Amino acid sequence: MNDLFTVTFVCLGNICRSPMAEAVFSRIIEECGVAPSFKVNSFGTSDCEEDNPVYPPVQKVLKERGYSFAHRARKITLSDVKNADYILVMDGMNLTDLTRMTGGNYSDKIFLLGHFLPEKIDIDDPWYTRDFVRTYDEIYRACNAFLDFLFKEHAQAFGYDQRH
Repeated sequence: MNDLFTVTFVCLGNICRSPMAEAVFSRIIEECGVAPSFKVNSFGTSDCEEDNPVYPPVQKVLKERGYSFAHRARKITLSDVKNADYILVMDGMNLTDLTRMTGGNYSDKIFLLGHFLPEKIDIDDPWYTRDFVRTYDEIYRACNAFLDFLFKEHAQAFGYDQRH
């Protein structure tokens, strides 16, 4: 693995959970001083929202927490999967969609984001639950837990960043 980790967040349409996770994780790594070690992006498994902006209730939750984030929905491609070091999906359906798309390959880099939490949850789609704040809270906790995992798994890669 390179010194630069490509972390890709994936949900269904790429207008709610995955762009929220992209924004949250980007801020966390910036605040920790390790952002130069990462490339962070997000995609959907469907093209149903292609080129649409982040869903307004998600924008509202992010804005209330001080995020400034511009994004347009994109569908993930096999090339995106190949080029990522870690792909973090939001729920079991996203996992199934990616497994189908990749023919079961690349499973060593595809993880459920919520499984980095002690309670091993799926991150429910707020499009349906309408609980955008809960989704933010789950994503925030899971992104922190994922970064802790990376610090443990790749301690040598972060040695430089943690000293400066």
